[in-house]
Amino acid sequence: MCSVAVVAAEMKTFCGRANPTTGALDWVEESEEYDYHQEIARSCYADMLHDHDRNEKYYQGIRAAVARVKARGEKVVILDIGTGTGLLSMMAVTAGADFCYAVEVFKPMAEAAQRIVEKNGFSDKIKIINKHSTDVTVGPEGDMQMKANVLITELFDTELIGEGALPSYEHAHQNLVQDGCEAVPHRATVYAQLVESELLWSWAQLQPVEVEGARCLVPPPDVGRCAGAHSVCDIQLSQVSPNSFTPLGPLCTMFRVDFSKPVSSAFQSHSSQFVAQSSGRAQVVLSWWDLDMDPSGSIVCTMAPSWTYPQPKMGPWRDHWMQSVYFLPVESRVTEGEELSLTVCHDDYSLWYSLRCHSQQDSQTPAPPSRPCCTCQAHLVWTRPRFGELNDRQRTESYVSALRSVLREDSVCLSVSDGSLLPVFARMLGAKKVFGLENSRMLKQVIEQVLEANMMKGGVELLEMRPDQLTSNDLGEQISVLMGEPYFSTSLLPWHSLFFWYCRTALAGLLRPSATILPCSATLHMVAVEFQDLWRIRAPCGTCEGFDVTPMDEMVQQSLDFRESREAEPHPLWEYPCRALTQSTAIMTFDFTQCVPQQPISSQGLLPFMRIGCCHGVALWMEYHLTNDITVSAGLIGPISEQGDCEWSRHRKQGVYFFRSPWESSGDGRAAVSYSFTFEPSSGDIKMDFSIESQ
Repeated sequence: MCSVAVVAAEMKTFCGRANPTTGALDWVEESEEYDYHQEIARSCYADMLHDHDRNEKYYQGIRAAVARVKARGEKVVILDIGTGTGLLSMMAVTAGADFCYAVEVFKPMAEAAQRIVEKNGFSDKIKIINKHSTDVTVGPEGDMQMKANVLITELFDTELIGEGALPSYEHAHQNLVQDGCEAVPHRATVYAQLVESELLWSWAQLQPVEVEGARCLVPPPDVGRCAGAHSVCDIQLSQVSPNSFTPLGPLCTMFRVDFSKPVSSAFQSHSSQFVAQSSGRAQVVLSWWDLDMDPSGSIVCTMAPSWTYPQPKMGPWRDHWMQSVYFLPVESRVTEGEELSLTVCHDDYSLWYSLRCHSQQDSQTPAPPSRPCCTCQAHLVWTRPRFGELNDRQRTESYVSALRSVLREDSVCLSVSDGSLLPVFARMLGAKKVFGLENSRMLKQVIEQVLEANMMKGGVELLEMRPDQLTSNDLGEQISVLMGEPYFSTSLLPWHSLFFWYCRTALAGLLRPSATILPCSATLHMVAVEFQDLWRIRAPCGTCEGFDVTPMDEMVQQSLDFRESREAEPHPLWEYPCRALTQSTAIMTFDFTQCVPQQPISSQGLLPFMRIGCCHGVALWMEYHLTNDITVSAGLIGPISEQGDCEWSRHRKQGVYFFRSPWESSGDGRAAVSYSFTFEPSSGDIKMDFSIESQ
């Protein structure tokens, strides 16, 4: 939910929140600490502490750096920027450092680090500084008594520099560390590979859509020419099969950053020349990076996806650092054997790529390309998963088939979904009159572009208003078909799409008595699962690399005990493999042909364990019944395999409710997940409770 206003009173905060399910503005009283509890509860600190490969490589690099300084006969003074739990500083002291200055800007985290340092007996060797590193001072009265000769940092994100690593390093070298200091990590190397991928490209550009067999809806020219959004697409690339893309060139080393020397945050560009190894459409750049923890490059922590390993299962899993997908500003044809030049540019926080073919080369060096910027608006209102959803042919066929079965020549249709193509489809299928409600002018303008590109300008009347503002004067006649995907940009959890139900209720007076509602209903489904790796983000650490970090566990648990944090959380489960330990089951049905009821809807039951495994929680998703025989799932999109493997939709996030403690299932059916759900119509909330019952 989005906070729109805050008024503080007596240590409480009144927050105005747009309810994503009901659409109402709810005023709720929260603790002053509400925001940071939410940040802690949904953070992935545990994931980093469970990343043994990362921890081990840092520890090795720190030992080596401390040894090199001691070999020079110097005292070892550490500056640890972004210390988090203080883990790396404790490693440094254990390795023989004389003193550590550990900088952490997030106050709750700095306080936890102080408790952890004290608990492990390092208070006399580690000073926690609760500041941004650029505010740290050096001198007799400063935060640091002297400049450090070893710089340790963990300031990286999936894009390497997206968390402000370059400005922080730049400032540290100018103000906080000695010339010629040691650095852990010592350097970073960014790699990239040019590929063709229909799957990945469908997340960036609207593709032609088949409607009524021969007729085809074409994307607006401005959308096709647009360079798209500049932000990186960070995903678990290990879950994108190599069969989903064709490499057009080798893996290129794009640039390196040496952290032991002064670093610049200024704009830079780097190019790599290579010969195309295949013919195809240059569309996408896949990228990741390595960290060399020592100058010799013998201690390497790599972000390479698992399919680059001889044995993919040996690749370390981590969610705090993933891989990056960049979409080229323009799709271009390349021919095997053609000379190509791939260029990466970066400013202080982001990277972007461009490609030049040999035929485009000239004697003059071209100016580096500017950062991509969306000029068509579509990339500003449709997310990458949303582009993928709109380009899903099978899904589109389901909606077109459902519309064809309910539309008549005299149909008057109203679409309620954000940035949806349904009203365009309805018009193409012959509806007499079509209206569409959009919640923003930008969404309205994007759909108008689609209509104009397909010679249907004015064919759909788009209204920029809320359902409760709509009157019979706006429509002229009653609605015979109310339709929705449903999709709303404000939705975070699967059941937030029940906003469609509240819209249907608000519009009841404008519907014909025999009006068709599409979808006619929705069901909430669940399955108990064992996660391959995702459990790490919520599992307590206890001891990490020999250090007691239980104060961190306690802080996270305290935040998880806050109201919203005890509920399910959204995750794109196609990126996080899991096994079903029970059958999947529909637990609640929402009848859209009727208005939202006054009374709560409740459901209880037992779901027996059918497979052996460790149950970490349950996965939850919605399925939409467009008609009696056409269903679209926003969760499981295929049957669960005999081993329990699940295939999930790539377009929507599913809900995950993590159990506080995992449960070991023997798979004999004698134990079951006991569940209780209650849908509260007044708030739109779904309260849920789970326990394990065994015979």
